[in-house]
Amino acid sequence: MVFTLSELLQQSSSLALSAFSFRGGSASNASSCQRRVQNVSKPACLSVHGGVGLSSASGSSSGISPTHGSSCGWKSRISTHGNSLVVRAGPESATPTKPKQRYPGENKGFVEEMRFVAMKLHTKDQAKEGEKQADVQPVAKWEPTIAGFIKFLVNSKAVFDCMEEIMATASHPSYAEFRNTGLERSAALSKDLEWLKSQGNEIPEPSEEGITYAELLKNLSESDPPAFICHFYNVYFAHSAGGRFIGKKVCESVLEGKELEFYKWEGDLSTTLAAVKEKLNKVAEEWTRDQKNHCLEETELSFKYSGKLLRLIIS
Repeated sequence: MVFTLSELLQQSSSLALSAFSFRGGSASNASSCQRRVQNVSKPACLSVHGGVGLSSASGSSSGISPTHGSSCGWKSRISTHGNSLVVRAGPESATPTKPKQRYPGENKGFVEEMRFVAMKLHTKDQAKEGEKQADVQPVAKWEPTIAGFIKFLVNSKAVFDCMEEIMATASHPSYAEFRNTGLERSAALSKDLEWLKSQGNEIPEPSEEGITYAELLKNLSESDPPAFICHFYNVYFAHSAGGRFIGKKVCESVLEGKELEFYKWEGDLSTTLAAVKEKLNKVAEEWTRDQKNHCLEETELSFKYSGKLLRLIIS
């Protein structure tokens, strides 16, 4: 489209005011800009270009270039080049935002993050996600003894006793969520040890493996809740999965297949686990990302202590 300058001056003046108004410019600045636009008097033929723009084909800059910022992210600019008047309004270039780092399993909740880290600490023959080097003596080649199995049960009871005591006293408010979840093992272990004693087996006191781990859990529960929750998750959930599988094999080997109470749960286990997962996710929602990462980093230490307990089976 082509207009004469005289036809376009009124439109350009209005555009200047509109640009300032859209940008939140002051009335005095807008009036000043309008007066300066009206001073453009060289006869010319002007053309309208795409967007909000008015320009002519020749001339040098007359220096009208008011620019204002806006909370809405738009920028307006008015300038002349000889017989050219240009009014433009467009979005400011936004500073690119750094994409949020995503953690494996995060979209499903924090328990899935813990599960992912735990699986990586398994060997390939234990889990497809496993990255740990295979043990010199894998579980499948263990030769358990009844005495070793009893040591394992005794020290496991020391750990579960400690866990349940921590939940009962709840030194941290979030621990109350995990009372009477249905995963508790102390009562079941008491029954098993009583039965084993009735069969003529000697029941020893807890050894360093169980005592040391219980002391660690007690200290962490008071000073470092995210780290303690990592141990809580791995102790209970590992026992309900791989621990149950190992226990069944050991019972077949040294107890003629008798199934101990330690490996039984009331009700549907999957439903119980799902309920505890929901509680864990709820607690973790209150944590910062740094606290979550700290919890995940504790997984390796949890595996270290649990591994010491398991190896009592072949002692």
